[in-house]
Amino acid sequence: MRETALALSLSGLGFILSVIWGGPLLRVLKHFKMGKIIRVEGPESHITKMGTPTMGGLVIVGTVVLFTVLLNAATILGLHLSGRSVLLPVAVMISFSLLGAIDDWEGIRGPRRGLGMRARTKFLLQVVLALIAAFVLKNVLDVPDMYWPGLNITFDLGMWYIPLATFIIVAMSNAVNFTDGLDGLAGLICATAFAAYGGIALMQGNIFVARFCFTVVGALFGFLWFNVHPAMMIMGDTGSLSIGAVLGVVALMTGQWILLPIIAIIPVSEAASDVLQILYFKATKGKRLFKMAPLHHHFELLGWSETQIVQRFWLIGLLAGMIGMAIALG
Repeated sequence: MRETALALSLSGLGFILSVIWGGPLLRVLKHFKMGKIIRVEGPESHITKMGTPTMGGLVIVGTVVLFTVLLNAATILGLHLSGRSVLLPVAVMISFSLLGAIDDWEGIRGPRRGLGMRARTKFLLQVVLALIAAFVLKNVLDVPDMYWPGLNITFDLGMWYIPLATFIIVAMSNAVNFTDGLDGLAGLICATAFAAYGGIALMQGNIFVARFCFTVVGALFGFLWFNVHPAMMIMGDTGSLSIGAVLGVVALMTGQWILLPIIAIIPVSEAASDVLQILYFKATKGKRLFKMAPLHHHFELLGWSETQIVQRFWLIGLLAGMIGMAIALG
């Protein structure tokens, strides 16, 4: 019970810190004119978002990194509030955030204004970073390869673990990036998923991972203070790429990554809709499966308001997170 109370209190502290320094960051982003550029092929309603400060993911990353460093520094005083195992998700968060920041910068102030980094370049860099993380998970942290839900049995995946872990990290990074298209959507969905995996980690006795997860939840809630509709700042690739990658890493650290399609049902559906749209378009020589992909754009063009989509998607995500925890517990 004490560990649960401490983990949940970290959410509150993360929320307070991110709200406090979110305001100054917002002023800095406005000063340097780091405003979002809306692509013309998107829904017309998004034109009003033109110029909204992006790279707001720095609020989340800065808060999580600061808290993790402070908690690890506390071990010098004999207080074991964090562990070395969480240094990997922090490193993944920083590296993917830097990659996203470069992408955001190139899209706003760089030579590829309005486009950002070339997709192939960004993907290759994601794969390299994910490969390193997968190697550390397997050979340094020695995390369980895979738990089958409901059974207290660990499956050894052998040589397949590293490519599979790499795929999960890259896939989740891009899935959250696809989800980040409406005010508050990615933040709410990811906060729910991290809370679910934080709960799973607590049930496993994986205390340090649980504390990390709830720190991320608090930081995401603090970011949402500025990101709810109408958003004052946007997460950008700085936040979405890193949050998605870290969600994949956390799922792998618990060994319950097989539950990701349930717990992260909205990001997975968003990514799947984009892939299906492309495949269907090529197979039918020009026809579309959805009015627009990713999935939230489809519902926008059906007439749903932005607030309706965010709230309904979050309700689905919340229920899916609860179901995922129940399966893990069973």
